[in-house]
Amino acid sequence: MDPKTTALLLIEYQNDFVSEGGAQHAAVADVMAQTDMLANSRAVTQGARVAGATVLHAPIGFAEGYPEVPSEPYGILAAIVGAQAFRKGSWGAEIAPEMVPAVGDIVVEGKRGLDCFASTNLDFILRQRGVTDLAIAGFLTNCCVESTMRSAYERGFRVVTLTDCTATLSMAEQEAAVTKNFPMFSRPLVHRQLLEELGAPAAVS
Repeated sequence: MDPKTTALLLIEYQNDFVSEGGAQHAAVADVMAQTDMLANSRAVTQGARVAGATVLHAPIGFAEGYPEVPSEPYGILAAIVGAQAFRKGSWGAEIAPEMVPAVGDIVVEGKRGLDCFASTNLDFILRQRGVTDLAIAGFLTNCCVESTMRSAYERGFRVVTLTDCTATLSMAEQEAAVTKNFPMFSRPLVHRQLLEELGAPAAVS
């Protein structure tokens, strides 16, 4: 993979998922621990920067009262509203300290739903930068990561999903997504494999 045409997309590494006390942290903490996804995510992010790949952060955020969500939400959006998660201006909506953007990183604005392409300028950013290969990491494995993976695949990007840099609500869901769904729309890799393909220094990983 050529770092000049590769981007790493980091989905929702926000306190409400990542940090103790976050509104949704308890729901994902077990899988995070079992996959060591936070340490792996830090390593792949640092390595991607060193290699010269584009690093993008895609946080989600809702205005107070969740006006962007249907009045009677169901599914994952109902869970977000019920937990009062990802409220703009709150600590929970901030990108976690371990994954704070560095100089040169890009923060994608406008994510309100599952697919990172749907309500943002992500596609425009990638095409303006000549990106052809998109590696995806983050939360939730079988929700926003998978939705974005499918969308990127259909848009013609060469997609990599980082199996050890994702987490969801249970290991059963994690394993089902990684083994059954990811291979249909991407090349599933662990973070060290991506760094090797980018030519990142081994010490970084």
